[in-house]
Amino acid sequence: MNEKNLRILLVEDDLNLGFLLVEFLESHGLDVKLYRDGESALKAFRSGSFNFCILDVMLPKVDGFSLARNLKALNSQVPVIFLTARSLKEDKLKGYGLGADDYITKPFDEDELLCRIRAVINRAVLPETRETENVYSIGSFTFNYANQALTHGEETRRLTSREAEVLRLLCSSRNNIVKREQILTEIWGENDYFAGRSLDVFISKLRKYFNGDTSVRIENIPKVGFILSCK
Repeated sequence: MNEKNLRILLVEDDLNLGFLLVEFLESHGLDVKLYRDGESALKAFRSGSFNFCILDVMLPKVDGFSLARNLKALNSQVPVIFLTARSLKEDKLKGYGLGADDYITKPFDEDELLCRIRAVINRAVLPETRETENVYSIGSFTFNYANQALTHGEETRRLTSREAEVLRLLCSSRNNIVKREQILTEIWGENDYFAGRSLDVFISKLRKYFNGDTSVRIENIPKVGFILSCK
């Protein structure tokens, strides 16, 4: 699964918010269809070819939890993100218990939603695709994300889970800026001062790991993000 073939079923009864989200996501190349109630959304899912769902919980006719249960019965592999004002722990546990991939509480930032969608897409990659896509050549280094291994010549360094996650994001957008907020939201789950300081520490560690090849650089773009570049 990737962004190019993503067809999103968005179910939101607040028309203003719904239209704003459709406009924002479509501006990033995503194919989105908006429905205002659970009944029409379920009917559309049955007759359409949606492969990603974003659901409000408090919906007319069929609530979001019931809708998710029905969607999962039709296709257990379809990713589901709940987008709701209900922030109670019990609601979140119920959502995840139904197989939700994420649970975002309103109000939220649109960029955060996009980051969460991309994180779910990355996790949903098929195993046979994941094996080839997650081995990266970085200068004279080889990075195997699945094994959290960074190899240079005969030496292999085992990265921590978080180091591997950060490096994977940099590799997937090589020679392009990866925004700080994207890294923090996807990996730390929050974008605050302390998470930001932690990210800077991880970037410093990764730079040291690549000392054996001067062609590899992790450039800091102040207040924006980082670029991994190599010849």
